[in-house]
Amino acid sequence: MDIAPLKVIAKIHNDFTSKFGIPRQSGLEGGLISKIVFEPEYRNKDAVRGLEGYSHIWLIWQFSAIDKKEWAPTVRPPVLGGNKRMGVFATRSPYRPNKIGLSSVKLEKIELSKEEGPVIYVSGADLMNKSPIFDIKPYLPAVDCHDDASGGFTEQIAKKKLRLDIDEFLLEKIPAVKREGLKAILEGDPRPAYHDDTERIYKMGFAGYDIHFKVMEGVITVIEVG
Repeated sequence: MDIAPLKVIAKIHNDFTSKFGIPRQSGLEGGLISKIVFEPEYRNKDAVRGLEGYSHIWLIWQFSAIDKKEWAPTVRPPVLGGNKRMGVFATRSPYRPNKIGLSSVKLEKIELSKEEGPVIYVSGADLMNKSPIFDIKPYLPAVDCHDDASGGFTEQIAKKKLRLDIDEFLLEKIPAVKREGLKAILEGDPRPAYHDDTERIYKMGFAGYDIHFKVMEGVITVIEVG
């Protein structure tokens, strides 16, 4: 049987310019807007006819910033502190045989652009800027949502939000429309779960800016925005 190669149909555009700081799962930070722009071959308004009737959609995409080529049967999920191994197929790790991601995002609107064709705006995406998208499918609540589903080993994890400390003059360096999104990412703790170095200064890329911060006793303090 011949296997057809996957085609990139679109790319996502947002403020996540590096892997560090991207929400760990889709839907966690709903205030952040991403734009999906189709490749020229697929800029046909008929291809999205009826999609506006759905509240959420599935994105099938590629982890485009993964350097490691080889896969391993087990990985160290950050949610478990990075010191316990689980089977790769029991996780959403990007280090898979095929670097494919699956995300459920909220459909905000669809606009028709003269230059880019139908453009889809979504919130809650966990994709890095310019990640290639292979397919878009509607989310069907009648079959995609299971009331009796269990979350495996992730159910034992209680994720607490940090208290954000940022001087107003630093916050004003970020465009006003992006400030709430930045706050949400920082309060959600962008560090790997196994990092707990109170002296370390972290750097996170967001919307073309470098955000420098430290974390101590549940408080995330922004030191510089450049």
